[in-house]
Amino acid sequence: MISKGARECFVYIALPGQEAEFVTAARFVLGTDRAGNPRGELVYGRNYLTRADAVPIDPVELKLAPVTYQTLNLKGVFGALRDASPDYWGRRVIERHGGGGELTEVDYLLYSSDDRAGALAFGLNREPPAPRRDFNRTIDLAHLQELADRLIAEEDATDKPPEGAQVEQVRELLLLGTSMGGARPKVVVEDFPPEGGAPALCLAKFNRTDDRFNHARVEHAMLRLAAECGLHAAESRVVEVGDRDVLLVRRFDRAHTEAGYRRARMLSALTVLRAGDTYQDRDRWSYVILVEELRRLSSDPRADAHELFRRMLFNALISNTDDHPRNHAVIAMDTAFRLAPAYDLTPFTPVSVERRDLAMNIGDAGRYAQAGNLMSQCARFLLTREEARALIDAMQAQVKARWYPTARAAGVSEADCERIASAFAYPGFQ
Repeated sequence: MISKGARECFVYIALPGQEAEFVTAARFVLGTDRAGNPRGELVYGRNYLTRADAVPIDPVELKLAPVTYQTLNLKGVFGALRDASPDYWGRRVIERHGGGGELTEVDYLLYSSDDRAGALAFGLNREPPAPRRDFNRTIDLAHLQELADRLIAEEDATDKPPEGAQVEQVRELLLLGTSMGGARPKVVVEDFPPEGGAPALCLAKFNRTDDRFNHARVEHAMLRLAAECGLHAAESRVVEVGDRDVLLVRRFDRAHTEAGYRRARMLSALTVLRAGDTYQDRDRWSYVILVEELRRLSSDPRADAHELFRRMLFNALISNTDDHPRNHAVIAMDTAFRLAPAYDLTPFTPVSVERRDLAMNIGDAGRYAQAGNLMSQCARFLLTREEARALIDAMQAQVKARWYPTARAAGVSEADCERIASAFAYPGFQ
């Protein structure tokens, strides 16, 4: 039984091929059970269930059916809804906008702007809103960078909620786009490529003044290096805003059309794994478990299993130890799910030279980023030991030979190359 103080909202979805409008799919209620634990309930609308083109919000946990789904996990929020909720940076902005009051998970869903990942939206009205059609442009980046810097500086200086003009600044940043995941300051902008062609929605990721190196340039270089190594990586470019660099990562869950932007459904690997994002859930943070789920979910399981192995290998070779399940996803632009392109690829300079661990388990020896451990479960990725060994040897040689020239070509300074060099000097693959 849901408590009297429960919060609720409607869940809207952009159906495949219907990029110009949302439809109302379900009602979500968040309250507590008799023991005081957060509990969520979701019920699909009767009209939605009768639609011939209806698709499930989550094809595993929330199948299309006239039942009441319940969960006590993840503070009572179903994984597919959590994926559409803002992550660390977006929550910081929303909390500042909220004036310091206590917010519920439903508040985070409702306060996020319409640039969230995937195809979902949320509201208090039964009728869905019109999808957003006007977006910030790359010409606004200087202003957006300034707002992000102010928010970081204010939070570093005080825990008090913003007042006066600060409220307007935070509200403006909130509306500019805050619902994509991750901890770094970012907004969503519409980018018109300098070489011409159709516009695209991009995630603009800002450098911080306290960064150890130029994150925009380095992440751009790693996305390029990943593509050189045969991975399906997100497209990116760097733009200069005054004396600062901003990374633009093209959103792969949006596709431009004359009628608007098509929206792909998107589920994080955290949801696919049915896991939480705390250390108590770390036993489910596993590439081996993920590839098993992916083989059931993907419309091309062999290709995606091979791609996931290459991505796991690449993360090990560049010491990307932040490869947690939120940094992997599946998307469905139509009805079929596929592994999303690689994103959030950043080398880390670990303390240990002898041993490095990824965030997710990769084989029999757990998270140990080592060639033998990678090969230990290669059959789960539909690879023979010979095929896995060949991939390891080829990519190791590629990364070793190409990381530096690729970084320099992407505008990474010599000093920053020296700062990240130890990420690529790892004996675990000898």
